[in-house]
Amino acid sequence: MNDPAPPSRLDMLRFLERVQRGNLERTRGWIAAEERREAERLQGERARPPAPDWIIERGIGQGGPPIEVHRGDCHAAGKRRRAVTEGEARQALADGIRACTHCRPRDELGTPE
Repeated sequence: MNDPAPPSRLDMLRFLERVQRGNLERTRGWIAAEERREAERLQGERARPPAPDWIIERGIGQGGPPIEVHRGDCHAAGKRRRAVTEGEARQALADGIRACTHCRPRDELGTPE
């Protein structure tokens, strides 16, 4: 019987403004967080050392023997590897270390099969 009067149009608009202000602040927070993540990603890319030109993949175990020569950007190189100079890569191939069949380092180094 004594129901309160419905909110006026102005009251509803002020309520909507408060809700939208909260949404805007939350969205700005998301934008700031994304900007921080992007800045960190870019900083990580700039700080990353350049990929080596040549890699020698090593066998299993401590001080495992060299097993394969790869170009520095080869996707088939395993996790046990070390960067080497072009001369070291040539010498490894001359010493009989296998050349990767994916990146074909012999082609770029110009060494015979």
